[in-house]
Amino acid sequence: MLNYLLERYIRQGTLTVIYPGGLTRTYGEGAPRVTARLHDRRAVFELGFNPDLKLGELYMDGRLSLEEGDIGQLLEILMSNLNVLGLSGWRLARRKLRCLFKVFSQFNPAGRAKEHVAHHYDLSGKLYDLFLDQDRQYSCAYFTDATRSLEAAQAAKKRHITAKLRLEEPDLSVLDIGCGWGGLALDLARGGASEVLGVTLSEEQFAIARARSAQAGLAERCKFDLIDYRALKGQFDRIVSVGMFEHVGVPYYREFFSKVRELLADNGVMLLHTIGRSDGPGATNAWIAKYIFPGGYAPALSEIVPVIERCGLMITDVEVLRLHYAKTLREWRRRFLSNWDKVAQIYDERFCRMWEFYLAGSEMAFRHDGHVVYQIQIAKRVDSLPLVRDYMLETPPESAARPRLRMV
Repeated sequence: MLNYLLERYIRQGTLTVIYPGGLTRTYGEGAPRVTARLHDRRAVFELGFNPDLKLGELYMDGRLSLEEGDIGQLLEILMSNLNVLGLSGWRLARRKLRCLFKVFSQFNPAGRAKEHVAHHYDLSGKLYDLFLDQDRQYSCAYFTDATRSLEAAQAAKKRHITAKLRLEEPDLSVLDIGCGWGGLALDLARGGASEVLGVTLSEEQFAIARARSAQAGLAERCKFDLIDYRALKGQFDRIVSVGMFEHVGVPYYREFFSKVRELLADNGVMLLHTIGRSDGPGATNAWIAKYIFPGGYAPALSEIVPVIERCGLMITDVEVLRLHYAKTLREWRRRFLSNWDKVAQIYDERFCRMWEFYLAGSEMAFRHDGHVVYQIQIAKRVDSLPLVRDYMLETPPESAARPRLRMV
C-alpha cells in the first residue's frame, strides 16, 4: 500500500525509501532530495494505512530515520505533491470522516479547555526560551521585508495589531484574551491604554506575565488573571485575541462571540488574530491533535464570519497574512535545532524529534496546505472607526517611539 501511494503521488522532488531488508525504491525527480529508512516491517504497514498519524509517530520513535535531507524537506515533498494531485479514495474518505466527527475532537468546555492548554503551554519555560524571541511572542510575526529579523518582525506584529485597535483616545481599557506570557498586553499598557487585563488558562504563562508586569512597574495598569474568558464580567473599550481562537473549537464560536459582544463597549473595537484555512472547512491533522494541540482547530473564514454576523457584531476589516507564519516557523525551527542538545537535557531525544516534526509540519502547512493567518477587526457600531484604513499602516521603526507613547 505504501509503495502504491508513493508511486501515485510523488512527482515533484525525489524521495528514496530504504525498506526493511534493504529493498530501495525511488519516487519522483528533482529537488529536494530525501532518503528515508524504515526500520521494521510493521512501520511500512502503519505508514501506508494511516500516514497522517503514523509519519510523525514513526519519526518520533526512531522507526523512520533520514539518511539524506531533513524532516522539513520530507514534509515539503509529501505536502506539495498532495497539494497538486489532491486526495482520493480511502484517504479522502478518512479525511472527510475526521471532518464529520470534529465536533467531538473540539470538545472544549472550561475544565477541558484548561487541560488542553496545559498540555502545550505549561511545558518548561526553558523550552520556549530556546526558540522564541526575548518577548516570547508565540504567534505569527509580521515581516515587512524579507531581511527582517524575528525580533523586529514580532515587534512589527505588535505595532500592527495596536494600530488596528486605535488607542488614540484617552483612558481606554483593553482585554487581551489568551495573553500568553504578557508581551502584547505590556506593550499596550506602555502605548497608552489606561487599563489592561490579560487572561490565560496557562499557569506557567500567568505566573510569568504577572512577574513581568511587576518588574516593569506596570502592575497597577496591566493585570493578569488565570481565568476562562467565559467567566469574565464588565466591559472593555478594546478587546484583542492573538493565537487563542484556534483553541476555541467550532461548537463554541457562538458562545465566544456572544461573550465578546457582552464584554465590548458600545463604541469598542476588537482585533482577532487567528490561524485559518484558505481552502474551506477541514479537520485538524491527527498527529497534531494527539501530540501538540488537543482540541485545537484552525477555521476557515466561512466558519467564522456567519457566527460574527449572527451575534450582532460587525466586521470592519479582514487582512490575510499568507507566508508570514511560514517565515516565523522556519526561524523557530532553526533556533530549536541549534539548541537541540539543551532541549534534550530538559526532556529527551524523542521529544526533540516530536517538536522538530511539529515546527516543520506547521511551516509546510502554510507553504503547501492552505494555512494562513486572519486578522479580523470587529466593532458594534458602524461609526466606531475612521472612514479609511490608513491608520492601520503605521509602521514606525523600532528605535522611534510615537509621541503619544508613555514608556516605562
